[in-house]
Amino acid sequence: MFSLTDKTCLVTGASSGLGAHFARVLSDSGARVVLAARRLERLESLAEEIRANGRDALPVVMDVTDPASVDAAFEAAEAEFGPIHVLVNNSGVSREGFFTDMSEADWRFVMNANLDGVWRVAKRAANGMKAAETGGSIINISSITALRTSQMIAAYAASKAAVDHLTRVMALEGARFGIRVNAIAPGYFKTDINSEFLDSEPGEKMRKRIPMRRFGAYENLSGPLLLLASEAGAYMTGETIVVDGGHTKMGL
Repeated sequence: MFSLTDKTCLVTGASSGLGAHFARVLSDSGARVVLAARRLERLESLAEEIRANGRDALPVVMDVTDPASVDAAFEAAEAEFGPIHVLVNNSGVSREGFFTDMSEADWRFVMNANLDGVWRVAKRAANGMKAAETGGSIINISSITALRTSQMIAAYAASKAAVDHLTRVMALEGARFGIRVNAIAPGYFKTDINSEFLDSEPGEKMRKRIPMRRFGAYENLSGPLLLLASEAGAYMTGETIVVDGGHTKMGL
């Protein structure tokens, strides 16, 4: 049920961190993977690693804030592997600071990547699935900051809350075409965005407030990812799966 043999999966933000992990997990389950990000040299290194394991991988340059770049990446992927069956919308950025101090440019930077980019890439993927009449699965990467408040990340949290609701609307509209749309909301996993904070004294204090007393390990997201990508989750759509060690269950 969890096999992705003969499926093509596209992962955005695949050049490092969670995106690279997601690509490896999908590949290990039998998928052809399209690795999308702005940093081609990192993608090529990951593609070589995956090919060395006997799997198919294609690196493509994609800037999720640029419609022309998104279209070009999908066209290259479809020319190589055919229709995209699974999209993992993983690209994301952040800008920290009190909302009163945030510039218009920083606010738009976060929204353009985290919200507009998710919509832009999902739209292209869904239209491809509709045209090919294959159906498929779109997995948006959200965050527990969409569910609980935290200071200094107003734009990031707002963008992820919007992604959660966008996921539900996309699911409603996509169901008739056999397109499932779900989200995964990770708790705190060390990535390029947050590693400096998690390694700090405030980050250590946060770790102690998590019921499991640890930050997430990448492999903790592998099961939810495969559930949503494969036929094992064939009757799931419009849901957000929270993977956070119980963090959001802490009392006030």
